[in-house]
Amino acid sequence: MKQVIFLIGVILISMENQAQEKDPKATEAYEPVPSVVEPGNAQTPPSDAVILFDGSNFDQFEKTDGGQVEWEIKDNFMTVVPKTGSIRTKKGFGDCQLHIEWRSPEVVDGNGQGRGNSGVFLMGKYELQILDSYDNDTYTNGQAASIYKQYAPLVNACRKPGEWQTYDIIFTAPRFGEDGRMVTPARFTVLHNGVLVQNNIALLGPTEYIGIPVYQPHEDKLPIILQDHGDLVSFRNIWLREL
Repeated sequence: MKQVIFLIGVILISMENQAQEKDPKATEAYEPVPSVVEPGNAQTPPSDAVILFDGSNFDQFEKTDGGQVEWEIKDNFMTVVPKTGSIRTKKGFGDCQLHIEWRSPEVVDGNGQGRGNSGVFLMGKYELQILDSYDNDTYTNGQAASIYKQYAPLVNACRKPGEWQTYDIIFTAPRFGEDGRMVTPARFTVLHNGVLVQNNIALLGPTEYIGIPVYQPHEDKLPIILQDHGDLVSFRNIWLREL
Protein backbone atom coordinates (compact mmCIF):
# COMPACT_ATOMS: atom_id res chain seq x y z
CA MET A 1 0.00 0.00 0.00
CA LYS A 2 2.84 2.39 0.90
CA GLN A 3 4.50 1.65 -2.43
CA VAL A 4 1.28 2.48 -4.26
CA ILE A 5 0.93 5.80 -2.38
CA PHE A 6 4.58 6.61 -3.14
CA LEU A 7 4.10 5.88 -6.84
CA ILE A 8 0.96 8.03 -6.94
CA GLY A 9 2.95 10.87 -5.31
CA VAL A 10 5.73 10.53 -7.87
CA ILE A 11 3.20 10.57 -10.71
CA LEU A 12 1.47 13.68 -9.30
CA ILE A 13 4.79 15.51 -8.93
CA SER A 14 5.74 14.51 -12.46
CA MET A 15 2.41 15.76 -13.78
CA GLU A 16 2.83 19.04 -11.89
CA ASN A 17 6.35 19.48 -13.30
CA GLN A 18 5.08 18.80 -16.81
CA ALA A 19 2.31 21.34 -16.32
CA GLN A 20 4.84 23.94 -15.13
CA GLU A 21 7.03 23.27 -18.14
CA LYS A 22 4.08 24.23 -20.34
CA ASP A 23 3.14 27.28 -18.26
CA PRO A 24 5.23 30.42 -19.03
CA LYS A 25 4.23 31.94 -15.67
CA ALA A 26 6.10 29.18 -13.85
CA THR A 27 9.41 30.88 -14.73
CA GLU A 28 8.35 34.52 -14.27
CA ALA A 29 9.77 36.55 -11.34
CA TYR A 30 8.28 39.80 -10.05
CA GLU A 31 10.46 40.54 -7.01
CA PRO A 32 12.74 42.16 -6.18
CA VAL A 33 11.88 45.08 -8.46
CA PRO A 34 15.00 46.87 -9.84
CA SER A 35 15.26 50.48 -8.71
CA VAL A 36 14.84 53.18 -11.35
CA VAL A 37 18.00 55.00 -12.48
CA GLU A 38 18.03 57.81 -15.02
CA PRO A 39 20.85 56.73 -17.37
CA GLY A 40 22.30 60.15 -18.21
CA ASN A 41 24.37 60.85 -21.32
CA ALA A 42 27.88 61.86 -22.39
CA GLN A 43 27.68 65.04 -20.30
CA THR A 44 25.44 63.87 -17.46
CA PRO A 45 26.15 60.89 -15.15
CA PRO A 46 23.47 58.40 -14.06
CA SER A 47 21.12 59.66 -11.37
CA ASP A 48 22.57 57.37 -8.67
CA ALA A 49 26.21 58.28 -9.34
CA VAL A 50 28.62 59.73 -6.79
CA ILE A 51 30.17 62.80 -8.43
CA LEU A 52 33.88 62.79 -7.68
CA PHE A 53 34.90 65.65 -9.97
CA ASP A 54 32.71 67.95 -12.07
CA GLY A 55 35.38 70.51 -12.88
CA SER A 56 34.54 72.99 -10.13
CA ASN A 57 36.55 71.97 -7.05
CA PHE A 58 38.60 69.33 -5.22
CA ASP A 59 36.01 68.77 -2.48
CA GLN A 60 36.10 64.99 -2.95
CA PHE A 61 39.90 64.73 -3.05
CA GLU A 62 42.95 65.21 -0.86
CA LYS A 63 46.65 64.48 -1.20
CA THR A 64 47.64 60.95 -0.27
CA ASP A 65 49.26 62.36 2.87
CA GLY A 66 45.97 64.03 3.80
CA GLY A 67 47.01 67.53 2.73
CA GLN A 68 45.29 69.94 0.37
CA VAL A 69 45.38 69.14 -3.35
CA GLU A 70 47.90 71.27 -5.28
CA TRP A 71 46.89 70.27 -8.80
CA GLU A 72 45.43 72.90 -11.14
CA ILE A 73 41.79 73.35 -12.15
CA LYS A 74 41.13 75.20 -15.41
CA ASP A 75 38.29 75.10 -17.96
CA ASN A 76 36.44 72.39 -15.98
CA PHE A 77 39.31 69.91 -15.85
CA MET A 78 42.18 69.24 -13.46
CA THR A 79 45.81 68.78 -14.40
CA VAL A 80 48.66 67.20 -12.48
CA VAL A 81 51.17 69.70 -11.11
CA PRO A 82 54.32 67.57 -11.16
CA LYS A 83 56.04 66.79 -7.85
CA THR A 84 53.07 68.01 -5.77
CA GLY A 85 52.01 64.42 -5.09
CA SER A 86 49.28 61.97 -6.00
CA ILE A 87 45.72 62.56 -4.83
CA ARG A 88 43.02 60.29 -3.43
CA THR A 89 39.30 60.36 -2.78
CA LYS A 90 38.37 61.31 0.75
CA LYS A 91 35.87 58.45 0.81
CA GLY A 92 36.66 54.76 0.39
CA PHE A 93 35.06 52.53 -2.22
CA GLY A 94 34.90 48.81 -2.98
CA ASP A 95 32.84 47.24 -5.78
CA CYS A 96 32.02 50.00 -8.25
CA GLN A 97 31.43 51.28 -11.75
CA LEU A 98 33.88 54.12 -12.36
CA HIS A 99 33.85 56.59 -15.26
CA ILE A 100 36.89 58.81 -15.77
CA GLU A 101 38.08 60.95 -18.67
CA TRP A 102 41.76 61.79 -19.14
CA ARG A 103 44.09 63.48 -21.57
CA SER A 104 47.84 63.30 -22.14
CA PRO A 105 49.68 66.49 -23.20
CA GLU A 106 49.25 67.54 -26.82
CA VAL A 107 52.95 68.38 -27.06
CA VAL A 108 54.77 65.04 -26.96
CA ASP A 109 57.70 65.00 -24.56
CA GLY A 110 59.56 61.78 -23.89
CA ASN A 111 58.86 58.19 -24.85
CA GLY A 112 57.91 54.87 -23.35
CA GLN A 113 56.88 55.20 -19.71
CA GLY A 114 58.01 58.83 -19.71
CA ARG A 115 55.18 60.04 -21.94
CA GLY A 116 51.82 61.06 -20.48
CA ASN A 117 52.13 58.69 -17.52
CA SER A 118 49.63 58.48 -14.67
CA GLY A 119 47.34 55.83 -13.21
CA VAL A 120 44.00 55.11 -11.58
CA PHE A 121 44.44 52.96 -8.46
CA LEU A 122 41.24 51.26 -7.31
CA MET A 123 41.37 50.89 -3.52
CA GLY A 124 44.76 52.59 -3.77
CA LYS A 125 46.31 49.23 -4.72
CA TYR A 126 45.09 47.99 -8.10
CA GLU A 127 46.30 50.19 -10.97
CA LEU A 128 44.76 50.75 -14.36
CA GLN A 129 47.57 52.41 -16.28
CA ILE A 130 47.28 55.80 -17.96
CA LEU A 131 49.86 56.46 -20.66
CA ASP A 132 50.15 58.11 -24.05
CA SER A 133 50.26 54.85 -26.01
CA TYR A 134 49.58 56.41 -29.40
CA ASP A 135 52.57 55.34 -31.53
CA ASN A 136 54.64 54.86 -28.39
CA ASP A 137 56.44 51.60 -27.66
CA THR A 138 56.82 50.26 -24.14
CA TYR A 139 56.26 46.96 -22.33
CA THR A 140 52.73 45.85 -23.19
CA ASN A 141 51.60 45.24 -19.61
CA GLY A 142 52.54 48.84 -18.88
CA GLN A 143 50.81 50.60 -21.80
CA ALA A 144 47.52 52.49 -21.57
CA ALA A 145 44.60 50.40 -20.24
CA SER A 146 46.89 47.68 -18.92
CA ILE A 147 46.45 46.32 -15.42
CA TYR A 148 49.93 47.46 -14.53
CA LYS A 149 52.60 44.75 -14.81
CA GLN A 150 49.88 42.05 -14.93
CA TYR A 151 47.64 42.23 -18.01
CA ALA A 152 48.14 44.00 -21.33
CA PRO A 153 44.95 45.39 -22.89
CA LEU A 154 43.22 43.25 -25.51
CA VAL A 155 43.78 46.06 -28.04
CA ASN A 156 45.37 49.51 -28.14
CA ALA A 157 42.42 51.95 -28.33
CA CYS A 158 44.44 55.10 -27.59
CA ARG A 159 43.56 58.40 -29.20
CA LYS A 160 46.15 60.96 -30.30
CA PRO A 161 48.01 63.05 -27.69
CA GLY A 162 45.88 65.98 -26.52
CA GLU A 163 42.57 64.25 -27.24
CA TRP A 164 40.20 63.32 -24.41
CA GLN A 165 39.90 59.62 -23.64
CA THR A 166 37.52 57.63 -21.44
CA TYR A 167 37.84 54.68 -19.12
CA ASP A 168 34.66 52.90 -18.04
CA ILE A 169 35.61 50.47 -15.31
CA ILE A 170 33.74 47.70 -13.53
CA PHE A 171 35.72 46.76 -10.44
CA THR A 172 35.09 43.94 -7.99
CA ALA A 173 37.04 44.16 -4.75
CA PRO A 174 38.83 41.09 -3.40
CA ARG A 175 37.33 39.15 -0.51
CA PHE A 176 39.30 37.81 2.43
CA GLY A 177 38.43 35.12 4.96
CA GLU A 178 38.61 35.45 8.73
CA ASP A 179 42.09 33.93 8.60
CA GLY A 180 43.22 36.71 6.24
CA ARG A 181 43.51 34.49 3.19
CA MET A 182 42.22 35.72 -0.17
CA VAL A 183 38.90 34.02 -0.95
CA THR A 184 38.12 35.71 -4.27
CA PRO A 185 40.50 38.01 -6.20
CA ALA A 186 39.99 41.57 -7.40
CA ARG A 187 38.50 41.76 -10.90
CA PHE A 188 38.49 44.37 -13.67
CA THR A 189 36.38 44.91 -16.75
CA VAL A 190 37.48 47.99 -18.70
CA LEU A 191 36.27 49.82 -21.79
CA HIS A 192 38.77 52.29 -23.26
CA ASN A 193 37.06 54.81 -25.51
CA GLY A 194 34.12 52.40 -25.72
CA VAL A 195 36.28 49.41 -26.68
CA LEU A 196 36.53 46.37 -24.39
CA VAL A 197 40.17 46.05 -23.33
CA GLN A 198 39.98 44.05 -20.05
CA ASN A 199 37.34 41.32 -19.83
CA ASN A 200 36.57 40.37 -16.22
CA ILE A 201 40.19 39.51 -15.49
CA ALA A 202 41.29 38.29 -12.04
CA LEU A 203 44.23 40.16 -10.54
CA LEU A 204 47.20 38.26 -9.11
CA GLY A 205 47.42 40.77 -6.27
CA PRO A 206 48.18 44.50 -5.93
CA THR A 207 49.93 45.95 -8.98
CA GLU A 208 53.63 46.15 -8.13
CA TYR A 209 56.40 48.03 -9.93
CA ILE A 210 58.97 45.46 -8.75
CA GLY A 211 58.37 41.89 -7.65
CA ILE A 212 55.60 39.31 -7.63
CA PRO A 213 52.16 40.52 -6.45
CA VAL A 214 50.84 38.94 -3.26
CA TYR A 215 47.46 39.63 -1.67
CA GLN A 216 47.41 41.02 1.85
CA PRO A 217 44.10 41.43 3.73
CA HIS A 218 42.73 44.97 3.78
CA GLU A 219 39.56 46.96 4.39
CA ASP A 220 36.40 46.43 2.31
CA LYS A 221 36.50 50.04 1.09
CA LEU A 222 39.55 52.22 0.37
CA PRO A 223 40.18 55.51 -1.50
CA ILE A 224 40.80 55.74 -5.25
CA ILE A 225 44.18 57.29 -6.12
CA LEU A 226 45.11 59.39 -9.17
CA GLN A 227 48.84 59.34 -9.73
CA ASP A 228 51.34 62.18 -10.05
CA HIS A 229 54.00 60.54 -12.22
CA GLY A 230 55.55 63.85 -13.23
CA ASP A 231 53.58 64.35 -16.46
CA LEU A 232 50.90 66.97 -17.27
CA VAL A 233 47.99 64.53 -17.46
CA SER A 234 44.50 66.06 -17.15
CA PHE A 235 41.22 64.63 -15.82
CA ARG A 236 37.55 65.55 -16.04
CA ASN A 237 34.03 64.16 -15.54
CA ILE A 238 34.79 61.57 -12.85
CA TRP A 239 31.84 59.73 -11.36
CA LEU A 240 31.20 56.42 -9.66
CA ARG A 241 28.33 54.05 -8.91
CA GLU A 242 28.72 51.82 -5.87
CA LEU A 243 27.70 48.25 -6.66
